[in-house]
Amino acid sequence: MATWQGKTRGGVAGYLTFIFILKYLGLNFAYFILRFVVVYFVLFAPLARKSLWFYFRKIHGWGFWKSFIGLFRNFYIFGQTLLDKVALLSGVTTKFTFDFDGEEHLRKMALEGNGGMLIGAHLGNWEIAGQLLDRLETRVNIVMLDAEHQAIKKLLDAVIQKREVNIIPIKPNSFEHLFAIKEALFNNELVVIHGDRYIPENKTVTKLFMGREADFPLGPFQLATKYNKPVTFVTAVKETKRHYHFMATSPKVYSNKPGPQRKQQLTLIMSDYISWLEDKVAKYPYQWFNYYYFWKLLK
Repeated sequence: MATWQGKTRGGVAGYLTFIFILKYLGLNFAYFILRFVVVYFVLFAPLARKSLWFYFRKIHGWGFWKSFIGLFRNFYIFGQTLLDKVALLSGVTTKFTFDFDGEEHLRKMALEGNGGMLIGAHLGNWEIAGQLLDRLETRVNIVMLDAEHQAIKKLLDAVIQKREVNIIPIKPNSFEHLFAIKEALFNNELVVIHGDRYIPENKTVTKLFMGREADFPLGPFQLATKYNKPVTFVTAVKETKRHYHFMATSPKVYSNKPGPQRKQQLTLIMSDYISWLEDKVAKYPYQWFNYYYFWKLLK
């Protein structure tokens, strides 16, 4: 089974082109050009195309033509979310609207001053709604895999306005991020991490997800139960051309209990997360952005 290697496909030239278009020709024109880019990726990104085809056909049980159209629609929405992120966070345009469903949960976590964990997924566009975190008046730490192409990271850092968040990078064969997360939680800060993706050296556990077995990383959930901090599941989905819906669940503490109960708490948090994610995938099937074989293939 193919696994994700920590890198998002796309070259520096492509990013530069779209940044230029956004600055001088606008978001609508960038959306238009994106249509041609989508055709390219459908034709020449075989792993993404095949894994997405499997997702539509086997996970959702869609027919041929609905799945075929779904390929283009998924790639197009994904491209839009990338453009939206750069357009909004670089100040090119602020003409986006948001619904914040569960914002009160995050504000409560911030006001109580006990810190907590926000666990998300690669569904929708979490980063564009990250502006909400800036106004929570508490320190926010975002855990990110440090495997992206360095030139692309530097390019995006140059155009995206600075945000009041701290990035905790996950580096291969390093445990530095674990100490940084521990320090953040001990300082009663918020930690944002995804619970649906891993790189080969990570520990995983196989769970039933959308009717089929899939591997999930243990790390985020072990951290959540270890430090007795409130946990909320979060995502932000694109509902119309310029409108996003941010959602956060009510915070819950999964206690670090001794003995067998510790394993029960780990099982419980993963069960809650998977149920939450299944609901979101069913409601927003075109915004699943894991472009590799996420589910185990039947032999």
